[in-house]
Amino acid sequence: MRILLSNDDGYFSPGIECLARALSEVAEITVVAPERDRSGASNSLTLDRPLSLKRAANGYYHVNGTPTDCVHLAVTGMLDELPDMVVSGINHGANMGDDTIYSGTVAAATEGFLLGVPSLAVSLCSKAGVHFETAARVALELVQMIQRQKVCEPLLLNVNVPDVPYELLRGMVVTRLGKRHKAEPVVRALTPRNETVYWVGAAGAAQDAGEGTDFYAVDNLQVSITPLQIDLTHNAQLPLIRDWLAQ
Repeated sequence: MRILLSNDDGYFSPGIECLARALSEVAEITVVAPERDRSGASNSLTLDRPLSLKRAANGYYHVNGTPTDCVHLAVTGMLDELPDMVVSGINHGANMGDDTIYSGTVAAATEGFLLGVPSLAVSLCSKAGVHFETAARVALELVQMIQRQKVCEPLLLNVNVPDVPYELLRGMVVTRLGKRHKAEPVVRALTPRNETVYWVGAAGAAQDAGEGTDFYAVDNLQVSITPLQIDLTHNAQLPLIRDWLAQ
């Protein structure tokens, strides 16, 4: 089995190292990740300049681009064979609800999905980032599960793991994406040169976090697994817009 690993925290992050170590038990691993932290890069592709691919001393490849660039470059130009799976992570922090729109972690997995490869995005749900081994063990179990099922169609799973010892997890559940409140306002600050700058505000608190959501699962020490799709069509509004055009 051949697995391509990427992330948005950078090739030097502890999450990707832990993930590579765990998955190397069952697969041949290739790591292609951004050269620096690209959190929040979403699904952006770099089209205004060429990309460089370099190999670090630990054998990991890094790219001066986005998570999407990394997977796209690896699958369409670097690797001799299509990988059996793309795994992105382990992200330092949750990617739940609206986070998935902005997440570079999810974006790397999405690019694999769009290229026809079963893909996982794996995140550890805390700012402390203590139990990466727990998330790595969960990722290994999911990879083995997918391998047993012999998936015949593109698959994109968003996986969020509570930051606790593995023994404290209360199982895995299939969830839908919850929803956050509106983000906090930007934070205005002054530089030493008396220039006004702005920091993007914190994500909003969970709003739709009831039973069945990813927020609810993680709060109850369960691994949240959400299957994602890319069709953004708002099907319920199609008749409305047709009516407008007919007037």
